[in-house]
Amino acid sequence: MDQQRIIEKVLQSTANIAVVGLSAKEERAGFYVPEYLQAQGYRIIPVNPNIDSALGEPAYPDLASIPQSVDLVLIFQRSENVPPFVAQAIEIGATAVWMQLGIANEDAAAKARAAGLDVVM
Repeated sequence: MDQQRIIEKVLQSTANIAVVGLSAKEERAGFYVPEYLQAQGYRIIPVNPNIDSALGEPAYPDLASIPQSVDLVLIFQRSENVPPFVAQAIEIGATAVWMQLGIANEDAAAKARAAGLDVVM
């Protein structure tokens, strides 16, 4: 499946988005992208051990701490920091991972695909 079809599938089948690295700084993509997605009707779940809440939602220190199901794990981390978050996404039963523009980790993407997750990178 080509990347555009994967993006469409993920956006259509997603309700809850865990945002790893959601920023408290409004000028960063890690803030304004999740803010936009929330305005489009998606539930945003902040994942950042350095904040208590963001966008009106409680923040969690890691994916395993989230008490509800997660469809998509949206990653705002440096490429070399991605693998543990992909492993956690697999463990919690997420259906997709999305590494933001400029973030790429082929090994982590391959592990996610092998576990049946859709990957946007």
